[in-house]
Amino acid sequence: MELVIRNLSKSYPNGVRALADVSLTIPNGMFGLLGPNGAGKSTLMRTVATLQRPDSGTVKLGDLDVLARPDELRRQLGYLPQEFGLYPNLSAEMVLDHFAQLKGVTIRHERRALVQALLQQTNLYDVRATRVGGFSGGMKQRLGIAIALVGQPRLLIVDEPTAGLDPTERRRFLNLLAEISEDVIVILSTHIVDDVRELCQRMAILDGGRLVLAGDPRDAIKALRGRVWSRAVPRVDLVTFTAHHRVISTRLIGGTPIVHVYSETSPGEAFDVVDPGLEDVYFHRVGPQMEDECS
Repeated sequence: MELVIRNLSKSYPNGVRALADVSLTIPNGMFGLLGPNGAGKSTLMRTVATLQRPDSGTVKLGDLDVLARPDELRRQLGYLPQEFGLYPNLSAEMVLDHFAQLKGVTIRHERRALVQALLQQTNLYDVRATRVGGFSGGMKQRLGIAIALVGQPRLLIVDEPTAGLDPTERRRFLNLLAEISEDVIVILSTHIVDDVRELCQRMAILDGGRLVLAGDPRDAIKALRGRVWSRAVPRVDLVTFTAHHRVISTRLIGGTPIVHVYSETSPGEAFDVVDPGLEDVYFHRVGPQMEDECS
């Protein structure tokens, strides 16, 4: 099973071109979609989820023409948007039971078995009787995934799912996504590079509505080996330094700015070649990044 996106474009009435001729083939498993705010990630996900139509292009899930048969796609889709509402005074069990009914699971004992299984899978069974208004951010995200899985989807889309989660909840949520992706296509749309590095065998980077990279994260990292250089730079010299070097990123370590530079050969004696990471790939593709504290 593959999701095949071809030549997808979308412009809004205000003149913003959110997608520009985007083509992707997304196989079964975990697929990471990276990009800064405004890159077009959410527009792409909403289009695939049939929440809006593109100006041009095609989307197919296996043999299914998604844009021509949106209702059929929705029966095979699980979608966890960046922001979603819940009924705060209902228990997790009641919320899931409600959504199972909406998905057409009308036989009571079948619905109960499905709800119990999803609560177990998302590690919410022990709090099944708790009102969801009192849930932590991570618990709400896991309940959101449980809701998305109600119809046993073949395609699951999650949009910025770990934003705002503490490290423990983030780890629990990523482990859950990894488990789910063994059986379905999971598209993880995010601006958090580490989420993609840890989970995804395939990825794409969008910037300004355009596809700037697609492939295996390991191959993208390998392509930068021997081309990323690092050195400490005094704060007062950062502006001048950036004007003379192709800076990928700048971060503080112990209060000192450490700069990563892209160069085919050594940029100077004070530089050390470093093993690149996916963050270097990302910022090399979408432009230089500098910590606010360094500016």
